[in-house]
Parts: sequence; structure tokens; C-alpha cells
Amino acid sequence: MRKWHRRQQVHQVTSAQPSLSEDIGRRERNYLIKMGIRLLCLVLAFTVPAPLPVRLLLFAGAIFLPYVAVIGANAPRRGAESTFDITDDSQNEIPRHRREIGS
Repeated sequence: MRKWHRRQQVHQVTSAQPSLSEDIGRRERNYLIKMGIRLLCLVLAFTVPAPLPVRLLLFAGAIFLPYVAVIGANAPRRGAESTFDITDDSQNEIPRHRREIGS
């Protein structure tokens, strides 16, 4: 008679999450790009002789882009699983080789 084994979940390389350092690098690049656009808006608002609505739009970009940049930089990773539950159901006791802890 054949034993029925529970199938193990197979992860494909294409479904793997990016590493934490790659994620932080991506967030930093996005933040710096947005802050560069903000600086450009601020410089253009003061230096370019444009009509008032255009200047107000540039000032609005300079005012609101830092908020957008910070929110985007602090957003959680896409598809990241919650790390709050770190318990493993298969390990419900202290391993035998570590019984000296607490005894």
C-alpha cells in the first residue's frame, strides 16, 4: 500500500520576493527621484517668468511632493507577508538538545 504524503509547496524563482536590500534600494531611488522633481519645481517656480497658474502649480508640486515621497518610501513591500506571526506549528517545544534552557 502506498503512503500518502502531503505535497510540499514548491516555490519558483519567478515568484520569489526581492531581497530586503533590493527593496530598500528601490525605495531610496524613488524617494530621490521625487525629491529631485520637487527641487526642480521649486527652482522653476522662482526663476521662470511664467503665468501665475503655472507658478502656483510648481509651488504645489514643491509643497506636496515631500509628503508623497515619504509615504511611498515607507510603504510596505508589495506582496510581502506579515511578519507578526513567526511561530512554526511544527516546532511546539524546545528541541531535545536545548533542554538545559530553563531547567
